[in-house]
Amino acid sequence: MFAATRRWLQGWIFQLKEKEPGEVQLVMRRVFILPTKAGIAFVGLLLIMLIGSVNYSLGLGFVLTFFTGSCALVDMYLTAKNLAFLRLAPGRSQPVFAGAEAQFELYLRNDTPRDRYAVWLGFQDEGEPRQAVDVASGSSATVILSRPTRERGWLTAPRVRLFSRFPLGLFGAWAYWQPDLRVLAYPLPEVAPPPLPTSGAAREDGYGTVGLDNFSGIRNYQPGDPMRHLAWRQIARLHPADGGNLVSKHFEGGAVSDLLLDLNALPPLLDIELRLSRLAAWVLEAERRALPYALDVGHRKIALGLGELHCADCLRALALYGKEDP
Repeated sequence: MFAATRRWLQGWIFQLKEKEPGEVQLVMRRVFILPTKAGIAFVGLLLIMLIGSVNYSLGLGFVLTFFTGSCALVDMYLTAKNLAFLRLAPGRSQPVFAGAEAQFELYLRNDTPRDRYAVWLGFQDEGEPRQAVDVASGSSATVILSRPTRERGWLTAPRVRLFSRFPLGLFGAWAYWQPDLRVLAYPLPEVAPPPLPTSGAAREDGYGTVGLDNFSGIRNYQPGDPMRHLAWRQIARLHPADGGNLVSKHFEGGAVSDLLLDLNALPPLLDIELRLSRLAAWVLEAERRALPYALDVGHRKIALGLGELHCADCLRALALYGKEDP
């Protein structure tokens, strides 16, 4: 009950929301301000000056006290206005592999005639904001905040905190924003995966071999050729130190006619995350070797294909396996 009351109170005071789609404007009601440590010390100094002026009837002391106090009030107003009426919008996000840093792109737009200086941004649960940006009048700025990924699937952007002490640092103004932005984390590819299967029917130990078509001759070695395709007899006839080159066997029609990457064909005793990591590694290997491949992960069956979009579709299916896709 207390936790629910606290969440409701914070949501009412700080205008916290689970999701704010589209562009958001920081109205004055969403900007909060409190004195900093320097501001509290400044207030103490004003009290000492006021007491001294009253005690000794110092006219110039009163002038100086009220003048500096009015400067503090102006600073409080300018600090709040440094955040107020900024427009915030989520940017683009690129998928990453699990364990890498997910980057969230955020846009700040200033349609007012006042320039904004030293606007700090960071995720609320990380303490003090880490990045500062200036937004000139009638322009926009881009900020990229990073967050480590620990597992595959969607990673939603945490709540963002904006903070500013400009211009004198006596007051600190802040506001909260929950951008509608998320990053997809692919399964981390297996470091040393087994060879690609022929048609998705791997043996019980999870290993397979790539089928070959008709042998057509010998050609010079090219980076990426499998070691088992090297023509060792021809290589052994002339040592590379004497001018010989590495050569590979060439097969007509490529390496495989129908490469199927099937999750159910992998050993069931393997952990599901390891099986997904192995399939991710096989997808990247098939792309590197330009081998058309299909993917079957139970709930998703992706037809034979090749290319960047096909690879992204397969990795997305692996990342969302067993997870809801809102």
